[in-house]
Amino acid sequence: MSKIMSLEAAVSTYVHDGDSICIGGCTTNRKPYALVREIIRQGRTGLYLHGAASGGDADMLIGADCCTAYINSYCANSGYTNVSRRYRKYVEEGKILFEDYSLDIHAALYHAAALGFPFIAVKHMLGSDLVDKVGISEEVRAKHPKLPPQKCKIAENPFKPGDQLCYIPVPDIDVALIHVQKAALDGTCRIEGAVFNDLDMALGARHVIISCEEIVTEQEIRREPGLNQISCIIPDAIVLAPFGAHPSQVYNYYDYDRNFLKYYDKVSREDGLYEEFLKSWVQEPADHYAYLERLGTKRLMDLRVRKGMNFTVALESEGGKA
Repeated sequence: MSKIMSLEAAVSTYVHDGDSICIGGCTTNRKPYALVREIIRQGRTGLYLHGAASGGDADMLIGADCCTAYINSYCANSGYTNVSRRYRKYVEEGKILFEDYSLDIHAALYHAAALGFPFIAVKHMLGSDLVDKVGISEEVRAKHPKLPPQKCKIAENPFKPGDQLCYIPVPDIDVALIHVQKAALDGTCRIEGAVFNDLDMALGARHVIISCEEIVTEQEIRREPGLNQISCIIPDAIVLAPFGAHPSQVYNYYDYDRNFLKYYDKVSREDGLYEEFLKSWVQEPADHYAYLERLGTKRLMDLRVRKGMNFTVALESEGGKA
């Protein structure tokens, strides 16, 4: 049975106000920006956003007032914005609930979610500010059923008396948003290059929306099953969205748009400029294809990677940076 849906239908069906969501990819790599823009376009609010190595995707949702809480470990457009500006502004001004973990903890939490665990027990947060400094108090957490009652709890290892462990509750994710290179009609997906936390996110979430660069037949994607990561039984919706990760990069397809990331760094500094950005690049384009039309064919084609190198000609002239 085909799981193909339009971008608009997938978001309206599976993303609701107040949902707990997570986003695949890594900083400027394979981020599902088309899905993020559609969430903003549809006016979703009250989201509980779980990050990891987040970038402008999370920053846009926060800056568009879509989020109530942000559970995170890192948020930047690496090389262009060391700390995402909307995210920093909202945390500093108390406009969003915020809790901070380390990147390795987030990876472990998503893996535990995939396995159905209620919590993880770790040592490498012990003795750090991540244990002592709590962003969301127990009193505030009690008002938000989507949040666990505590950030973490220090207790004795039941199998080794005298040994202390840090117990951390596993997030309950309503929706995972993931962008991949190839997907089949039945929902089987292939990620080329680094997988990051995406498979664990997909396994651990209640619903999964996949956007993809291209849709292929089931026969084609099954010719090399060892290259496929996400089983057909996992996604709820498959959305065709070429350049759906722009301005981030997609391995084997296109590089990140450095000029757009520079532009975003500039406009995200000021409220007025950011409102104009949202109007021009999110609200005015009627859909993803209108967004691509606004970018222009030449700009998109210039981002296509050189075969076998995975960076553009322009980036090659700068020393081959990817």
